[in-house]
Amino acid sequence: MVDDGPLRAAVESAWSVYRARHRDVDAADARRCLLERQLQRRWDAREGDTEELTGFGIGYLELLSNDE
Repeated sequence: MVDDGPLRAAVESAWSVYRARHRDVDAADARRCLLERQLQRRWDAREGDTEELTGFGIGYLELLSNDE
């Protein structure tokens, strides 16, 4: 997992919102790792702040759910 505070906050927030919407998703679901990687890439590219990353992360997770 990433060490950067704002990035960690974005991952935690997006994952919490996603799990609240999808109660059947386990805390250790593989989508969490995909979320971390996706947000890490955006963070490394300096694309957005914590709130933007959180919103992007939630949208990304919803797209993953639609692919199932």
